[in-house]
Amino acid sequence: MTADRGLSGPHLARLLGEWRSGGPAYAALARALRLLVLDGRLPLRTRVPGERELAEALGVSRTTATAAYAALREEGFLASRRGAGSWTRLPADPGAAPGPQPSTGDDVIDLSCAATAAPERDLHAALATATAELPRHLPGPGYDAAGLPVLREAIAAHLTRLGTPTTPDQILVTAGALHALTLLLRVLSGPGDRVVVEHPTYAAALDAVRASGARPVPVPMLHDGWDLEMLAATFRQAAPGLAYLIADHQNPTGLSMSQPDREQLVRLARATRTPLVVDEAIVGLHLDAPPERSVAALDEPGETVITIGSMSKTFWAGLRIGWVRANPSLIARLAAARAALDISSPVLEQLMAVALLEGAESILERQREAARARRGALLDALRTQLPEWRFATPPGGLCLWVELDAPRSTALAALADRHGVRLGAGPRFGVDGAFERYVRIPYSLPPDTLRDVVDRLALAWRGVTAGAVPAAEPAPALVA
Repeated sequence: MTADRGLSGPHLARLLGEWRSGGPAYAALARALRLLVLDGRLPLRTRVPGERELAEALGVSRTTATAAYAALREEGFLASRRGAGSWTRLPADPGAAPGPQPSTGDDVIDLSCAATAAPERDLHAALATATAELPRHLPGPGYDAAGLPVLREAIAAHLTRLGTPTTPDQILVTAGALHALTLLLRVLSGPGDRVVVEHPTYAAALDAVRASGARPVPVPMLHDGWDLEMLAATFRQAAPGLAYLIADHQNPTGLSMSQPDREQLVRLARATRTPLVVDEAIVGLHLDAPPERSVAALDEPGETVITIGSMSKTFWAGLRIGWVRANPSLIARLAAARAALDISSPVLEQLMAVALLEGAESILERQREAARARRGALLDALRTQLPEWRFATPPGGLCLWVELDAPRSTALAALADRHGVRLGAGPRFGVDGAFERYVRIPYSLPPDTLRDVVDRLALAWRGVTAGAVPAAEPAPALVA
């Protein structure tokens, strides 16, 4: 198997940063490159620059670069072929990393799902409104593949208020954002096609890509944002069927894309004719600065930028209502494809969504206020109990992406399960076993519960570092 895309010498030098350490230079360079691969910052099947180019970019001798590459080939982190260059790989394909097995009992704290608590009063009021409105819809069959016209109008109005002028014929109602992505994969890609994803990314999105028969092509996130240079190279060299990104409060890192990067991303997608699917499921949960302008607002007709949204992350996960915003012709194709899956969304839930969207801003402000308090409690507890773990305060969303001080994420998830905490290990958010040094911790539970979580994680981590890891790997679990 050869490379999906290539990397220039200067680009790799920027990824390496301050790579020099004690010992021979070639060994330090090999260690730094190996760490980039293991952490997912240098994706697998990426062609690395030639030895001469790398030596010039780093200011070292060609002998140093040659020796570093030779060490990596011997360890199984590089593969080479005459005329094709060298590309990254792993010594063995670890397959999909397992998630923690669900524990039993009432004392289990579930961190595998990042979703806000339900605004109960608002949901009760929305249900009463929907129940009163339901008789008007009973004479009809209740089937509408594109969604009830009244909900399509409400979603279009909601997006327009948020700064993205939208018409109802640009909206398809779905059973959540994941259902929306599944439909888009069915229509825009096929078995064997490449789908560009951020690395790390939303675990369920990776599962959806694989289930469609497509192949996820990861582009690593930088510590402070998106690597647009790598995205550009991947779009041009991999010729993907589509790209899936989360520009606001990215799951799991919590990062949000800057306005200049959004503009550059849209220009890049247009130039390469790459359909850009932007997940806006968490767009309403900005906790610090005001939100940036939506990526969709840079492409109002929806010809290049396709957005998917949901009520699940910001209102309630049990309300399975989402949407696709795109050009009307694509909406019609998606509605036709949906007929082979689930025909339409429940009428009562659609009517509830209409009522909730009418009061969305006040509801979301209360959700944001609660999320700030939960985030603060989690950060304080981690700094006190686990000061060796590293993280940046996310400006929004529901997740904290934590770097451990040892690559033992899967072991931590397994042992945390024995302490009554269900956790999503880092590799669940990556491709080919990356991110063993990371773990996602949502702050979607009450502050006191999060403090209890950190107490239990501290116990579990002490067990991991002492070697007390369960002999059997747990079975996979849902991570949302």
